[in-house]
Amino acid sequence: MTETSAGRNTFLEEYSSFEKSDGFRRHAWLRPLREAALSSFKRLGFPTTRNEEWRHTNVAPIANSSFRLPAFDFDRHKVPELANFTFSETECCQLIFINGIFSQELSSAKCLPRGGRMKSLAAALETEKEIVAPWLASLASHEHNAFTALNTAFLSDGAFVYLPPGTVLSEVLHLVFVSTTNGHAIACHPRNLIVIGDRCQAGIVESYAGLDGGRYLTNAVTEIVLGSGAQLDHYKLQRESEEAFHMATLQVLQDRDSHFTSHSISLGGTLTRNDANVVMNAEGAECHLNGLYATRGRQHIDNHTCIDHARPHCDSRELYKGILDDRSSAVFNGRIIVRKDAQKSNAKQTNRNLLLSEEAVVNAKPQLEIFADDVKCTHGATIGHLDEEELFYTRSRGIGLEAARTLLTYAFASDILNSLKFKPIQCQIDLVLLSRLSRSRSS
Repeated sequence: MTETSAGRNTFLEEYSSFEKSDGFRRHAWLRPLREAALSSFKRLGFPTTRNEEWRHTNVAPIANSSFRLPAFDFDRHKVPELANFTFSETECCQLIFINGIFSQELSSAKCLPRGGRMKSLAAALETEKEIVAPWLASLASHEHNAFTALNTAFLSDGAFVYLPPGTVLSEVLHLVFVSTTNGHAIACHPRNLIVIGDRCQAGIVESYAGLDGGRYLTNAVTEIVLGSGAQLDHYKLQRESEEAFHMATLQVLQDRDSHFTSHSISLGGTLTRNDANVVMNAEGAECHLNGLYATRGRQHIDNHTCIDHARPHCDSRELYKGILDDRSSAVFNGRIIVRKDAQKSNAKQTNRNLLLSEEAVVNAKPQLEIFADDVKCTHGATIGHLDEEELFYTRSRGIGLEAARTLLTYAFASDILNSLKFKPIQCQIDLVLLSRLSRSRSS
């Protein structure tokens, strides 16, 4: 891959057009940040497989494509399809973005408590600058990640959530990002900022989906700040179109005694990269990262995680599971860092993969980097096929071969699914996963 790739040149051209837009001029105070991020992208270029962090993930299909910035282009006849990706039967606040652009008409944010804010980032840049300015782009650095740099350069819209201290939400907040191409290759760069005050309790869902089978790029960055004693259950559900590319960065900063739980579910897209980075920056912080990825055809999903024990007396648990069929592939690169002064840290990392085909491939790399001497840390990874004895036992109960395989495969994922506290998500994933497994086994 060279620095003169078609995709790089197209993004530079698009930035020139973006500079002339009202959204760019309206937020002049962001100009230095955007220009610094663009300089980072020019310097970095798209990563190649010579880069250790991207050794098993080739982004040449993105680098050699010409993606254009989208417009809000939504056919009202597609509203029934949109309901497949929302929680229409559940009372919850929902922000809906079409091609990365906020839709006031389709959204609802009526259930927020006093003092809470949930709005588009574009609006927050004008009305909530005192909250946005200290945190925006302070966690997710554009200096070392080309896709984060690209997102920051085109920073325009996304979701903004702020919960004042002591807020307890009984319903989840849902952020929905839907792409519809109408035959055009587009690139969306959603930027989300979530600031959770001290002693808050909340659940937030990010959903990414495609309404048609077009070829597009979603390049998302989410920054989350957790105050002292705050508790957040964060769900990310990725169901992009089969030809789509999904690049995403999640950056979390935890304060004292905060509790962060992440559930990352990846089912769609032809090429997906999820970077999840958590810094436990005060004593007593607790972090749980759960992930489930299911691939088929020639799908490729890359999960890179990093949990940074920056202070003493912090606990982390990580469990990622993968189900791979056909000629699909996946990467799990999990990194746990225990800093020199982070004594009494307790960390456990597990990655398990189930191969349903002889041609499916997984590259697993669990890592521990420990610089303290009074810690308890473990890690491990497994890759295997369905157990023949379990298949035999299941079939001996009168269950057919294909049904037995489907049941055992679903059982493999059940501990991740059962950890989902928000049941509407579990129901949606159950339907998608069981349908996919049944079709796969039939074919």
